[in-house]
Amino acid sequence: QVQLVESGGGSVQAGGSLKLSCTTSGYSSTTNYMAWLRQAPGKEREGVAGIYTLRGSTVYNDDVKGRFTISLDNAKNTMYLQMNALKPEDSAMYYCAVGAGWASGPTLAPSRYPHWGQGTQVTVSS
Repeated sequence: QVQLVESGGGSVQAGGSLKLSCTTSGYSSTTNYMAWLRQAPGKEREGVAGIYTLRGSTVYNDDVKGRFTISLDNAKNTMYLQMNALKPEDSAMYYCAVGAGWASGPTLAPSRYPHWGQGTQVTVSS
């Protein structure tokens, strides 16, 4: 059974930083892609950052490129999202997500991720 537990969310002022963590367990060893997704009220869920576990290659939503960094610590089974220079429009529920099976590279498409955590709220005030 796949288990994903996020932590690290909170409330910060614009320009501040947060680091999200996601502890993972139970997913197939053949799965090679993971991501952070987010959903703001009234908006569709969107991919924020994805990572390809085989080579560590990454992909970012254009809105967060240069501000957010996704990383993976395989020894700790933990994925991170370092968020800097936060903006009010970054406010959302952030979800850790794990794919299923094999992918050729990192992806931000929410439809590719069948496994989600419970989410952690990020609120950025102006």
